[in-house]
Amino acid sequence: MTETTTACDLPAAPHTTHSAVLVSPAIAAAAVEGGARFIDVRSEGFRARTGGLPQAEIVDKPALAEAFADREDGRPVVVICGSINGSGPVADQLVEWGFSNVVHVDGGFAAWKDAGLATTPATDPDA
Repeated sequence: MTETTTACDLPAAPHTTHSAVLVSPAIAAAAVEGGARFIDVRSEGFRARTGGLPQAEIVDKPALAEAFADREDGRPVVVICGSINGSGPVADQLVEWGFSNVVHVDGGFAAWKDAGLATTPATDPDA
């Protein structure tokens, strides 16, 4: 079975212990291609060691409220971290703030990269 989706038909049923929906990298990538806001909440050091995501907006977790101050922005949101333990709480916070179309990536950055999706090289593998 091939996974396909658009930014307008993200899954509605949770597959996670969090309130936000957990999706595969393929579904997340399709949502981003469809116009979803792609949020990378990994630390600077983690990004330096593992690589970046060229389409993603980097948001430090402490700056989440500022980055999402416009609570009227109806765009879908895809959150990615190093694992669901990092992305899940961020995605849940967005749901609590009233964002209704929020997902996070099952397997995080490693799964995204393993799926062959766009990344940039590590800038400091020893960081």
